[in-house]
Amino acid sequence: MIAETVCSAVSAAGLGIAAVTAFRKRFLAAARIAAYALVPIGLVMTGVVGWLADTAFSPTAWAGFGVLGAAWLLFATTRAVERRRGGTRKERRAARAARREAAAPSASAPALGTGGPPAVRPTAGPRAAEPADDFSDIEAILKKHGI
Repeated sequence: MIAETVCSAVSAAGLGIAAVTAFRKRFLAAARIAAYALVPIGLVMTGVVGWLADTAFSPTAWAGFGVLGAAWLLFATTRAVERRRGGTRKERRAARAARREAAAPSASAPALGTGGPPAVRPTAGPRAAEPADDFSDIEAILKKHGI
């Protein structure tokens, strides 16, 4: 009963503000204020406010919200663990089986290629050993653009 009274008072105050706004020749703003002012009384008339008041003061409803929160927490935790492990159990089994098939111990040749000598990369001097410190191409680009 108190909630209905408060909502009615809020609606009446909002309609009063809308009337003052309309008196100042700001009709679009007045119509918007009136629309907002009618929402609380509409919620009272439809019974939503009564339902919310019954829910807010019900221990069973709060226990239900707690159970929903626990369920959400379990879902979030299991998803995080699943992402960290790399997929579902079926996906992990399939990946393990694929690894075993790729390098089977009884295979006559390696699965990844022929057994030739490894490719040797030609070096162009002492700077080729340190590719992380080689910024000459970046410096050339910056100089070209005048930076």
